[in-house]
Amino acid sequence: MSEETPTIKNNSDKGRGMFAKVFAAGFLAFALVAGAAWFLMSKAKAEPGQKAPPPPAAKEVMHLEGFVVNLADPAGECFLRVGIDLGVERAAAREKEAAALPTAQVRDAILRVLTTYHSDDLLAPEGKLKLKQELLKSVQAAVPELGVREVYFTDFLVQR
Repeated sequence: MSEETPTIKNNSDKGRGMFAKVFAAGFLAFALVAGAAWFLMSKAKAEPGQKAPPPPAAKEVMHLEGFVVNLADPAGECFLRVGIDLGVERAAAREKEAAALPTAQVRDAILRVLTTYHSDDLLAPEGKLKLKQELLKSVQAAVPELGVREVYFTDFLVQR
């Protein structure tokens, strides 16, 4: 007589296999969602409508002689003495090496802006920043071929 030992099936083995499959499916879904989110975010950064790339940095400095101008104060007794250098693109400066730089046009564009300011505006840091921005726009409009990228104050004195 042979006795057969009853085989006991362990349901925990079946549960472990199911848990591993569910875990793997969940992990795969998470990885797909994370990858899609990363792809969409990197694509959104590269779209042209989002942010313009920064303009090329100034490679050379164009020195200008100092300016002394009457300011637009009502009393007419205030003046500004300012030294200005311009940061320009290297290619633009080299193109102009053979011919004279357009210094007269640059100075004219700067003077047109400087004489519109009041002394109170120029004494505040925000006023100086606004002046730099307006000078940059004015010079870029007057002489676009020069490739002006920055305006640097090398001297700044408001006399009241």
